[in-house]
Amino acid sequence: MQLDGTDRKLLNLVQTGFPLSKEPYADLGQRLGTDPKEVIRRIQQLKRRGIIRLIGPVLDSRSLGYQTTLVATRVAETNLEKAEKVIAEHPGVGHGYERGHYFNVWFTLAVPPAVNIETELERLSHLAGAETAFSLPVIKVFKIGAYFDMDEESQSASVPYQNSTLAKQVKLSPIEKLIINELQRDLPLISTPFTAMAEQAGMDVERFLAQCRSLQQRGIIWRFSASINHNHAGFMANAMSCWVAPPQLIDVAGHKLASLKEVSHCYERKTNPLWHYNLFAMVHCRSKEVCQKIADKVSRETGLTDCVLLYSTKEFKKTRVKYLV
Repeated sequence: MQLDGTDRKLLNLVQTGFPLSKEPYADLGQRLGTDPKEVIRRIQQLKRRGIIRLIGPVLDSRSLGYQTTLVATRVAETNLEKAEKVIAEHPGVGHGYERGHYFNVWFTLAVPPAVNIETELERLSHLAGAETAFSLPVIKVFKIGAYFDMDEESQSASVPYQNSTLAKQVKLSPIEKLIINELQRDLPLISTPFTAMAEQAGMDVERFLAQCRSLQQRGIIWRFSASINHNHAGFMANAMSCWVAPPQLIDVAGHKLASLKEVSHCYERKTNPLWHYNLFAMVHCRSKEVCQKIADKVSRETGLTDCVLLYSTKEFKKTRVKYLV
């Protein structure tokens, strides 16, 4: 897909540095050397072309009391379409993919504090007609920060959220709850997009944005950014790399994987009798050959040899879950 230099710079900016300001498109225009109307026009065009999915907050679900997990299932080929439709309709499912493996349908699941996540998974997998389903909850986070460098000649670099501990639920004020609930929508493409949200929350826009920045500083909002369709952006090879790492190597290998620009997410996860891999890293490249070279390099440098690359063959859902607080 043909993009000019300004498009590429804009895509990098909206992934890593979207301004939480009264007139964010004007601020982006200043950085790009163009006017806000042109910024809005370009974002509209990038949305029509399917490169930008939406612009909004990425929230720390655990801070909000939500339980989350990665789910692996085995679904019969004849039942895939029905199963994926059922799974995609669940409001707590954010990402859903077919992958080239015996366990062929993978998705993320989030549920509010009052819901038992294992019971909900059992209910959902039954409705979907899955032959097998199991949960792979996170033990440790090494990296959360999807970033697709569209302007490879620039010096810009991603600043992903990284943490080695799982957040605990935080106490939110009524105002903070209002703001979080109001903020979780695709940002309007108008000159002052936060003004109407602030009015709905019963405050002026400057106070609203100050509260947003406070939530971000506290790690409740990880970042405010554009969600990019990696396939439409040219990153056609997307592999979930799964590794067996012994306890003495888990931190070394996890931080090694997290340091790679091609890796968007990296976690230690619980294992079970059906899945012995405990270290997961999402790798996004322009070809499978590059993905494999990265895995080989990590293997040489860490000594880990038991690895499988699960490439996504179909995306049936990709959105940011709405967390109601």
